[in-house]
Amino acid sequence: MWSPKRVTWREWLGLAAGLLALAALFLPWTELSATDPQLRAALAELPSEDVSRPVWSATFFGWFPPLLLVLTGLAVVLFGQSTRARWSGLPQLWLVATVVALVGTVLGWVFIDWQFGEQQRGLLTESGVSIGAGVGRYLCVAAALVSLTGAVLDVVALRTESRLPRKERVRR
Repeated sequence: MWSPKRVTWREWLGLAAGLLALAALFLPWTELSATDPQLRAALAELPSEDVSRPVWSATFFGWFPPLLLVLTGLAVVLFGQSTRARWSGLPQLWLVATVVALVGTVLGWVFIDWQFGEQQRGLLTESGVSIGAGVGRYLCVAAALVSLTGAVLDVVALRTESRLPRKERVRR
């Protein structure tokens, strides 16, 4: 039977990372900015959806990593108490999913301008408007790093547990 008392602090860390990634989904993901005062004034007059874009208007590498972190955090908390799941590789699965999310986040940052069409990108570049990361992207990176920390520590803990004699292992 599942009990919140039996969830380790590492697993809570995984859930916290997932919740942080979930919060990042509702924050601005991409923002347009300009150094020229006239362009800045023009951007200020545009609707906020055109200047600050949500994650859902980004590419696959925008919305997939946070959703993967959310699902991973939930899976770790829900199934982490099962000895069979832990010994079958749940910590390693957590680590792999987090690395995939981190690589996806980096690729999303590299391809940040792909959410705009080729003509739009050319027009924005020529006019001096830069495409930058919003708060959501930074929170997603923070969530991925927190999840990576928890996953690495959980893999190390499982490795330490596996070296103990069977009688000394803690039953969860």
